[in-house]
Amino acid sequence: MTILVTGGRGGVARALVRELVAAGEAPRIASREPGRVVGVGEVPVVPLDLARPETVPAALEGVRAVFLYAEPAGIDGFLAAALASKVERIVLLSSLSAQRPAAGPGGEQNALTRRHTAVEEAIAASGLSWTFVRPGTFATNALGWAAAIRANQPVWEAYPESYSAPVHERDIAAVSAAALLTPGHDGAIHAMTGPESLTRRHQLELIAVAIGRPVQLAVESPAQAKERMLAAMGAGAWPGLADTLLGYQAATDGIPAPVHDVLPAILGRPSLTFADRAAEHATAFTTG
Repeated sequence: MTILVTGGRGGVARALVRELVAAGEAPRIASREPGRVVGVGEVPVVPLDLARPETVPAALEGVRAVFLYAEPAGIDGFLAAALASKVERIVLLSSLSAQRPAAGPGGEQNALTRRHTAVEEAIAASGLSWTFVRPGTFATNALGWAAAIRANQPVWEAYPESYSAPVHERDIAAVSAAALLTPGHDGAIHAMTGPESLTRRHQLELIAVAIGRPVQLAVESPAQAKERMLAAMGAGAWPGLADTLLGYQAATDGIPAPVHDVLPAILGRPSLTFADRAAEHATAFTTG
């Protein structure tokens, strides 16, 4: 079965491709920038941009299932093309933020919620079989600290006691592969996190253990944190994303995050921990 894996430059997509190849399937990777997709071996890579409808038919040719990143622009046209191409199943990489329908003081949805619920609603109304995989904070987000740690500079944080339950991208990929390849997932919503709730301070301490030296932490104001985030994100960031991320940190400051540890039930194995990922990727924090 040919399975289209979108978002080919992302860590989840690459991990999913490895899962599918190991299962004997024939994935096809899609990306807006196919020339920049790396680490996928001999798996074919095709151009796909939902906002450019002319790229869709070739990407979907012969495809029976799709792993889809949440991109609202062009989603209706993509789903119509998927139906016409006789795609049987969509597995959406959504977000735990889709379970927070009213995040602002006036009940407005935040940037992450709007993005993911728009795509979920379109898929649910499309007539296609679907599964929504809703991970919380990605453990890979810790790589945002890597440059400072490599340079032995302080990691600046506005809310060092903010909690999250970071989930490993390989676990997201494994659940997504199960939804693509095994029965029982149609219409399912898999909310998932890592197996433990950790403060940002504790995550830095686990990185320090993995690299064998201390990591410095310094506290900044929320305004300073926003300015730093915007500079790092650049012009292509979703509007309101920095405010959304800082809002999450403020809301969980000193408050342990809920844990949705679904791996044992879905796959019969323990979830990978943040410490596991820090150990696996220790060189990212020590080598430029």
